[in-house]
Amino acid sequence: WPAVTNYLYMTYNGSADDIKPSNGKKKVMVLGSGCYRIGSSVEFDWCCVNMAWALKEKGAGEVIMINYNPETVSPDFDMFAKLYFEELSLERVLAIAAAEGPDGVVVSVGGQIPNNLALKLAANGVKIMGTNAEDIDRAEDRSKFSKELDELGIPQPPWSRVSSLPHARETAGRLGYPVLLRPSYVLSGASMQVVDNEAELEGYLASALVSSERPLVMSKFFVENTEVDVDGVSDGENVFIGGIVEHVEEAGIHSGDATMSIPTLTINERTKEKMRDYARKIARRLRIRGPFNIQFLCKNGDVNVIECNVRASRSMPYVSKAIGANLMDLAADVFVGGKVADGEGFPRAYAVKSPQFSFMRLEWADPVT
Repeated sequence: WPAVTNYLYMTYNGSADDIKPSNGKKKVMVLGSGCYRIGSSVEFDWCCVNMAWALKEKGAGEVIMINYNPETVSPDFDMFAKLYFEELSLERVLAIAAAEGPDGVVVSVGGQIPNNLALKLAANGVKIMGTNAEDIDRAEDRSKFSKELDELGIPQPPWSRVSSLPHARETAGRLGYPVLLRPSYVLSGASMQVVDNEAELEGYLASALVSSERPLVMSKFFVENTEVDVDGVSDGENVFIGGIVEHVEEAGIHSGDATMSIPTLTINERTKEKMRDYARKIARRLRIRGPFNIQFLCKNGDVNVIECNVRASRSMPYVSKAIGANLMDLAADVFVGGKVADGEGFPRAYAVKSPQFSFMRLEWADPVT
């Protein structure tokens, strides 16, 4: 019977469907973040919905969303021309793209899951809106990105790609404990771990999800450093720095879970100017066209780059509200062929992000200490 909403579901071996043949209208498809879980939360829904609104306002055509969040059945169906309530897998996305024929697909606002599909979607003929899939890979592959930083002369903690346990032991001995182990293409520090000795190193390598598709990089972990995030949007040439955000806790707490401050509390202007310079060089080197997030370590005026995410981050809703400029709206300008100002957003007041954890929902957890 006819559906009264524009929720759409797929099935195998169906004999009919509710999708009419394309009528020549322009279409874009936005990939959501999938199920809420640790590391992937409502911030990405905010990015996806605001991107959809902005694309529609800028004349990109019908906006179609693919997302699967059974807990809250979100986002709401009436925000899009169509909402496919489906898993974010290559098979599903390709099937929907074949049926809809979109002019482009946005993979950079739903977090890590859609970002991970970029290379395979592009290899199957799907047009990625914004940063090219090959450039996304240069940022996501830890060893490739570290080589880019070396060529740019941008400081980073000493690093090495690790291929085996003996190699890991030798590298850790050369770098000196503690060391940080980081697979590629992960969200919110998944499988990233600081190890302090050889026993912890062996335990990590025995359990970590490491493969040829997820190369592992080991780098020196600097203690007593301040972590700083830079959120921005680039059009490949101009770079708009939305905010320079200082973590209140010492480095090692993920930005999605950290207490953060705009403007910075302890970082001086000279150090911030280094971060602006590095961010612009990285964005231009990677040919970023859309949102990006770069994480820095700062201590006594020294600045080291940890990583660059060529996508929206969990802090972008917070940054957008703090500076009074919607970063998703700016990214949508780039997606439809526009430019961004080569400048920086400034906070309207002191803005602090404080995480909220559901300790009351966890049996035996102490919500105070």
